[in-house]
Amino acid sequence: MQRRNGIARAIGAGLAVTALASTFPAASAGNDKPKPGAVSRPLYVTEAPIVMLKDLDSGAILFSRGAGKRFAPASMAKVMTAYVVLDLIKRGELSRDKVFTVSEATWRKWNGSNGGSTMFLRAGEKISVDELLKGLITVSGNDAAAALAVGIDGSEADFVKRMNAMAAKIGMTSSKFGTPNGWPDGGVTKVSAADLITLADRLIRDHPDGYARYFSIPRLQHGVSPEGKPIIQPNRNPILGRFAGADGLKTGHTAEAGYCFLGSAKRDGRRLIMVVAGMKSEKARRDEAERLMRWGFDAWEGRELVPAGTKVGAVEVQRGARPSMMAEAGIAVRMTVPKGYAGGYRAAMQSRSPQNAPIERGTPIARLIVTPDGLPPQTTPLLAMKDVAPVDGVWTRLRSGFYRLAGR
Repeated sequence: MQRRNGIARAIGAGLAVTALASTFPAASAGNDKPKPGAVSRPLYVTEAPIVMLKDLDSGAILFSRGAGKRFAPASMAKVMTAYVVLDLIKRGELSRDKVFTVSEATWRKWNGSNGGSTMFLRAGEKISVDELLKGLITVSGNDAAAALAVGIDGSEADFVKRMNAMAAKIGMTSSKFGTPNGWPDGGVTKVSAADLITLADRLIRDHPDGYARYFSIPRLQHGVSPEGKPIIQPNRNPILGRFAGADGLKTGHTAEAGYCFLGSAKRDGRRLIMVVAGMKSEKARRDEAERLMRWGFDAWEGRELVPAGTKVGAVEVQRGARPSMMAEAGIAVRMTVPKGYAGGYRAAMQSRSPQNAPIERGTPIARLIVTPDGLPPQTTPLLAMKDVAPVDGVWTRLRSGFYRLAGR
């Protein structure tokens, strides 16, 4: 590594790391010499074989065990189905009001008598994407997942291709999907706790409105019983309504992985995401999830360093209408430390430079790395502050190149 004027570059890799000071509180952001000695981390004891807890705002991993082990996620796979659908809606390729017709084949395969969890769709029923998303998340409808997949791509198999492409795009390096609902498929569908945390993180960041709309509905009313009464089902989330701040995401259960849960909660501006897998009963899953969340909020604290929308640094742009763009904090940047922590920290921005235009506003273009004294680094994504259009014609390219050479 070479260090010059506060900027370190990995030779030939296009990776730039910029030491930051002026943007952050002056207590220790400019201190290049961290205090020696390890910080005493809060103790957490669990019998769960797979556990992971992350503070979304700082990127700090508060606890991890078996996070890289691959296992069958069961209905937690529906979170990826939801992400794909929400992404299509965000990009204008699908409307919440779009109406699909439930096919006879989908009904026969996934009706309540042989298809596991259901929202009780009927063959020939016309239903909106909005209602299907509610059934997918609130009551874990396998029929809802299949209806969305077939309605969007014509078949479950083609929709699964979207799921796997999206998983690769957002960095789920250990995961593969074989169904849109997580139904046992001979061992094809496998994930890791680390990948599930990545998925939940991206869903909450990329689709905050969709997350708020679909993941904390307390109950769903859809369908009519043989007696003519409305069918009302509670949300399957075991801590929703029990743990203050809990607002998502999904449960799962397989013989291989036991009782599992991908969950999230927000208190006092802090959001935690957790995975628990391998529990022996629904009660054990619920109790472990509550205990882990309580420990994360009670034993750790988040200290805000800069508010949301703060300009953090510039990233060079190649073949763009402007030579550089500003990276901003999409959410308030917090440093997560044990309660009562008295140490300092260092902050640096890391990015691939230059980046090629076009770049849309809100696209992740850099990472903010905060390293508290004696603790591992904590990473928060930084977003493009404005759109950057590609260059239009030779004169624009020449002007952009001149600005870059002139340092403008």
